[in-house]
Amino acid sequence: MKNRNLGKLAVPIGVIGIIIMMVVPLPTFLLDLLIAFNITIALLVLLTSMFVEKPLDFAVFPALLLVLTLFRLALNISATRLVLRDGDAGKVIHAFGSFVVGGNLVIGLVIFSILVIVQMIVVTKGAERVAEVGARFTLDAMPGKQMAIDADLNAGLIDEAGAKKRRAEVAAEAEFYGAMDGGSKFVKGDAIAAIIITLINLIGGFAVGVVQHGMSPGDAMNQYSMLSIGDGLVSQVPALLLSVATGLIVTRSATSGDMGHSVTTQLSQNKLALRIGGAAALCLCVIPGLPKFPFLVVGSAVLLIAQRIKDPAPVDLAPATEAVEMPSPDSPESLLGEMRIDPLELALAPDLVDLVDTSSGDLLDRVRALRRKMAMELGVIMPPVRTRDDLDLPLSSYAIRISGTDAGTGQAPPGTVLAIGEGLQALPGRAGVEPVFGLSGKWIPAELHYQAELSGATVVDRASVIITHLAEVVRSNASRLLGREDVRALTEMVKRTHPVVVEELTPGLLSLGQVQKVLQSMLDEGVPIRDLVRIFEALSLRAKLSTDHDGLVEAARSALGPAIAAQYATAGRLTVITLDPMLEQSLLESLRPSETGAFMAIDGMRAEAIVSEAGRLTEAAEQQGLSPVLACSPQLRLPLMRLLRAGSRRVQVLSYSEISGSTAQIETIGVVNGAYAGAS
Repeated sequence: MKNRNLGKLAVPIGVIGIIIMMVVPLPTFLLDLLIAFNITIALLVLLTSMFVEKPLDFAVFPALLLVLTLFRLALNISATRLVLRDGDAGKVIHAFGSFVVGGNLVIGLVIFSILVIVQMIVVTKGAERVAEVGARFTLDAMPGKQMAIDADLNAGLIDEAGAKKRRAEVAAEAEFYGAMDGGSKFVKGDAIAAIIITLINLIGGFAVGVVQHGMSPGDAMNQYSMLSIGDGLVSQVPALLLSVATGLIVTRSATSGDMGHSVTTQLSQNKLALRIGGAAALCLCVIPGLPKFPFLVVGSAVLLIAQRIKDPAPVDLAPATEAVEMPSPDSPESLLGEMRIDPLELALAPDLVDLVDTSSGDLLDRVRALRRKMAMELGVIMPPVRTRDDLDLPLSSYAIRISGTDAGTGQAPPGTVLAIGEGLQALPGRAGVEPVFGLSGKWIPAELHYQAELSGATVVDRASVIITHLAEVVRSNASRLLGREDVRALTEMVKRTHPVVVEELTPGLLSLGQVQKVLQSMLDEGVPIRDLVRIFEALSLRAKLSTDHDGLVEAARSALGPAIAAQYATAGRLTVITLDPMLEQSLLESLRPSETGAFMAIDGMRAEAIVSEAGRLTEAAEQQGLSPVLACSPQLRLPLMRLLRAGSRRVQVLSYSEISGSTAQIETIGVVNGAYAGAS
């Protein structure tokens, strides 16, 4: 903990110290120590940039570059103050000014100029350009990378945690290259500042020596120029190291190891290249005038290295080939892989694969959004959608499959949009049907969508048609998509926040399979199961009395009664169709239990009359823009709903207990009594 706190405070304290250095004069011994530290830390940064496996492993580099540049400028200011004030800037600067350049002013100026040119024009300029291009291309590639992650997630290749990690890496990569683009500007500015500071030291030192200290122009030039050149060299050496480190970081590509390992591995991977290079060096020995010994030594060394390198082809490729060819098409592993059936699949004809191209379509992105929408709407986590091409499908068609069985098919011709409405006869295209609502339309060329909109038509792109169809298929088959493992995951989710509710319900009162069956029945009736806490509480109370499936479903629905009734209320009003009391009593007396649930033991004519009259009243109300429900007693609701579904009537049936909890105003618009009146 102490080391962690020390590391946390080191950088802020260091930055404050750098600011103080610019204002407060430093003694020469402390300046020598800080200069040595500056050179060492620059060397450490350079070595670290070589040994990291990828740039993001050194993500702190842009910020560190700014701090070290500021530190080096603070040292320049401190050294300039000592040079001009005392004519002495410590032993390190004196050594660089005398020993390193041989005490010759001209040599010092030439070496300093060369270092500045190399740093500013060669290294810094190149690193700046690479960082700029890398930042731009990284940002441009972000949408494609994000869509690729979504595609892998939708295909089930990765889970949510893996997708979240990869998205964080993509965002971090974009931020890193953006920061490097700005950080390279600091290196360029540092090189310019070094030239200016050195010129100021030369002119200022000469003026101070001649005017203030009464030195001769030659002595002043010799003393202060040497110190100025030494100061410039002391600052340029670590600056050059950081410039090289910047270039190494921004030019690193995808490799499997550090830079040294990658360089030696890749340069030595081809024996023929080494042999040609060594032979070329030996051929230079025969050119008249060139020294033979250096080229002879170098060429022989390269040939020796080439001879000692083993050719990887016969050793590595054979096992790789065997590894690929080992699995037989008839092996149990291969057969099991081919036998696996995806719970939800979107098959596209070969000419529709452009829809999943991340550069030109957003179908996969919409599928990801649909999963979230279904979770919020139904309370069911939609399984990953496996999207693939199917050569057996007719051109321009697609198929939505659940557990390998077609649950919906449609058309989506390439280069077209679906126009729905009137007045489309003048537009070219072919007739089409909106797959969810069955509305007639026309597939027209995409470039004519503005003309279609001007004519009053609704224009829908291909991806929207497929996603809308997929959403409807998921809603209609939500119970089939709710597996036992999904129920276990939902139960564990509830257990984290309401452990008592889950512990009381399962496995003591109901098994996981019984809970799954209840949830599937609710989804079949269009009831969302998001409020699992209330559903589980109701199931616990009912299971203590009976584990009858119909009773469990009714108990769960009663607990969600207000929410269920609110789905069919419009503007605070719930329109209701009721049963004649005598008819309802007769139907209650006709109830009989069975293995598949209770049913009404009535004759066919009465059943047909009930279905017909309920359907007629519902259709009349829908023509007035209403969404009526048929109300009955809780015991009768499920059998009556099964009867209406068997008669192909889409009439919503609610129990009195569900309606009584609604806050909407109840308005009765009809009574079903023909079945009883017609009975003999």
